[in-house]
Amino acid sequence: MFTAKDVMALRERTGAGMMDCKKALTECNGDADKAVDFLREKGLAAAAKKAGRIAAEGIVDSYIHMGGKIGVLLEVNCETDFVAKTDDFKNLVHDIALHIAAAKPSYITVDEIPADEIEKEKEITRAQQKNEEKPKPDAIIEKIVEGRIAKYYKEVCLMEQAFVKDPDMTISQLLNQAVAKIGEKISIRRFVRYEMGEGLQKREDNFVDEVMGQIK
Repeated sequence: MFTAKDVMALRERTGAGMMDCKKALTECNGDADKAVDFLREKGLAAAAKKAGRIAAEGIVDSYIHMGGKIGVLLEVNCETDFVAKTDDFKNLVHDIALHIAAAKPSYITVDEIPADEIEKEKEITRAQQKNEEKPKPDAIIEKIVEGRIAKYYKEVCLMEQAFVKDPDMTISQLLNQAVAKIGEKISIRRFVRYEMGEGLQKREDNFVDEVMGQIK
């Protein structure tokens, strides 16, 4: 009905998240124009007409988890210094920094993931399926692989992740809503996340619960 290239083309056209574009194409039987309307009706394509603007202002914000276990530095850009100084923009940036602390993304967008890393995930999933007692047909395995990669994007890409303060919304949707409200192009430029003792052997912590517990 539609391909991954169709999803990417719709994403470039609307600025909506990968999963939102895929859902729109599914709902519209692969019709790209109808999918654009679908996203606009949902308020997910509000940022499209602002995508070509230059966002060179903004702020760098930080979030330090209570006790100093996790630290995040984040740069988010907007078009004017006026907007950068508003509470709406500052709160948005801080919420995203908090999310990064809790959700631990590795990349901002799907486009940043190295192709060999995606292929490695695919090969691991294929191998797991073929090593089962009753191996599935190749066509079924490829559908499972596709599902795994979609899940993988949500695990490692900031824009595809469910927002920790509102799991019904992705970070991409959060950003697009902010664009519609503020009226300027907003883009997440870069972030760095530090975790105390990272790389050292230690017990597993549930950082989502810890971070959310701190803000309640």
